[in-house]
Amino acid sequence: MIYDQIINGGHKFFCVLVDPEFHTEDSVRKTAELATIAGTDIILIGGSLTTSPLDNILNAIKSSTDCPVLLFPGSLFQISENADGILLNSLISGRNPEYLIGNHVLISQFLKKSGMEIIPTGYMLIDGHPYSSVEYISNTKPIPAEKTDIIAATALAGEQLGMKLIYLEAGSGAGSPVKEEAVAVIRKNITIPFIVGGGVKTPDDMRSLFRAGANGVVVGSAIESDLRSLKTLAAVKLEF
Repeated sequence: MIYDQIINGGHKFFCVLVDPEFHTEDSVRKTAELATIAGTDIILIGGSLTTSPLDNILNAIKSSTDCPVLLFPGSLFQISENADGILLNSLISGRNPEYLIGNHVLISQFLKKSGMEIIPTGYMLIDGHPYSSVEYISNTKPIPAEKTDIIAATALAGEQLGMKLIYLEAGSGAGSPVKEEAVAVIRKNITIPFIVGGGVKTPDDMRSLFRAGANGVVVGSAIESDLRSLKTLAAVKLEF
């Protein structure tokens, strides 16, 4: 089980986020191969605007790596039974019912039949500036980064509702990652694992998040810009 062995395995882990909108089958194979060599733990696939079928991209990834591949869907178009599992996100920082429960109802029978590992995830959008694609598409407002009391209470509510994972997101291409203070206050308030993504560009960004208490860190845009950074980014987890 991916959740038990990696996410809740008691060690820091590193995830690569692949947005199919920015890849061909050839480029995604190269990314998957380099991610494997670097020591990536999980490959996530998804994006805010992806509307094309994922099967070809998923098959290309899975033919090039033994890393677990999890769906990280931004919409109903981003579902495929060819993945190993899915982060079943409920956008608990927002109040749009479609992203809290509505879309989940529509895909529930498909997921049941797929046999994929399902990881119920409390997805929290934190203001990372500038205005993010996730904020626009989901029609929700992020939690202000300085409102650590609200951030902590929201994460705790997610755990109390039965979520197995919390995902803190500053938004794709965010100007900066989620602040250490927000990460630290969540660590003090919940017992389930949580991961942080959005705006993570450097090894120092990752170190700050791991030190503050994040179990996992997700990098996407930085790798799309420079695949050579994969090795140094993935190595940071070994310091903890």
